[in-house]
Amino acid sequence: MPDRSLTHIDPLGRARMVDVTPKDPTHRRAVARCTVRMEPETVNLVASNAMSKGDVLAVARVAGIQAAKQTSSLIPLCHPLLVGSVFVNFTLGDDTIEVEAQVDCMDRTGVEMEAMTACAVAGLTIYDMCKSVDRAMVIGELTLWEKTGGRSGTYRRSAPTMNAG
Repeated sequence: MPDRSLTHIDPLGRARMVDVTPKDPTHRRAVARCTVRMEPETVNLVASNAMSKGDVLAVARVAGIQAAKQTSSLIPLCHPLLVGSVFVNFTLGDDTIEVEAQVDCMDRTGVEMEAMTACAVAGLTIYDMCKSVDRAMVIGELTLWEKTGGRSGTYRRSAPTMNAG
């Protein structure tokens, strides 16, 4: 049975950063996704690169990459990692833009938070770039889809199943 003790709390109940010093570096990868819901007209403006602020997806991609590299500055107990690569990609739907971020590194701890931060900031950047035409956008479903490497091994989220009936 796995140890479920609170790893980020010291014996006196104070927050602490976990000591990863004794661990060996291994290849780590994480994939996260979120969805930005918007009016179909907004998706069309993004797709045709007609938004007044410029190329929404190019700016959101760079913002996501930058965010992955800054995660330890934003999340208090995250370790600073030497991020090896960040990919941020988008899938446009009728009334959505799905954001997917993949982060890889060779380190002593995982990159789940870096992938989720990249994804969230890319989504927020889409909102910022499009808010002049659609203030009702919703950013949601920020989810870890996959992580590999480390002691806990591989995790892959199962795709949601449709309930019949």
